[in-house]
Amino acid sequence: MRMLLAFAAVGVLALGAAACGSDDNSNGGGGGNSNLSGTIKIDGSSTVGPFAQAAAEKFQGENPNVKVTVGTSGTGGGFEKFCAGETDISDASRPIKPDEEAPVCKKKGITYQQVQVANDGIAVTTNKDLTVDCLTVAQLKKLWNKGSKVKSLSEVKSGLPSTKLSLYGPGTDSGTFDFFTEKINGEEGVSRTDYQPSEDDNVLVQGIEGSGGGLGYFGFSYYEGNASKLNLVGVDDGSGCVKPTAADIQSGKYKPLSRPLFMYPSEKALARPEVKAFMRYVVENYQGIAKDAQIVPMTSSQVADAKKELGQGEAKAS
Repeated sequence: MRMLLAFAAVGVLALGAAACGSDDNSNGGGGGNSNLSGTIKIDGSSTVGPFAQAAAEKFQGENPNVKVTVGTSGTGGGFEKFCAGETDISDASRPIKPDEEAPVCKKKGITYQQVQVANDGIAVTTNKDLTVDCLTVAQLKKLWNKGSKVKSLSEVKSGLPSTKLSLYGPGTDSGTFDFFTEKINGEEGVSRTDYQPSEDDNVLVQGIEGSGGGLGYFGFSYYEGNASKLNLVGVDDGSGCVKPTAADIQSGKYKPLSRPLFMYPSEKALARPEVKAFMRYVVENYQGIAKDAQIVPMTSSQVADAKKELGQGEAKAS
């Protein structure tokens, strides 16, 4: 009888543990959950794109019944789709603008949370044969400002190469374009237009690599993935020349071209268990995802803020 009672007690405990485990999974706590299903649509920044893709692949590996699609139409293009209700999460390399939020998002009733997921620095690069070690913010402005007619680096500073430049940079829908023009030219969106634009950073890399006078800018992660093909240019904001590294981007030492990267989940999407679980997974597994995507991870304080933001988002969405 004592043995029978002992077995019965063990059985009750096992059932209780299983029930607790089921409750944890239903909360979407970031681990694998065979009960999760559905589709999550993500679009936006090409800089955040590799991070989002890496997160999608890892999450789907643990949750095979959830399909996550990732597009890269640029930060601005992504916000257009997001505010029209076409996507669940918008990747962004800059915060959403009031003129994007007010007319479209509010009209459609789209509310959201701004969640930092990584860090980035904008890398200025040249063709391997175009040797330049450092440029000041003022020199970059002279090169990239609206109306600039500079055709070679020798016109920016005596002693630099006189090779005719072929300029490459992100298109006007890109958050990288917005951030770079604001920090370098002093006003967002103000730029010379006689350069070869693309929302695809891989196209920019290929253009700079393939042109003897190639020079351009894009997210640091794309430089890291192509470091053997390009020359990295340091930037001097007046406090000394700094070439971007992960540590200097995290600390903000790489000025003025270090920045946070975001995901914007809508509150409506966060009410769905698969989206809530995905966003939790992203924040809880940020280091591994950043490593796979070759992108600069968040700091511990940034992670704490992201978790707090998601907590607020979940409360509002529930």
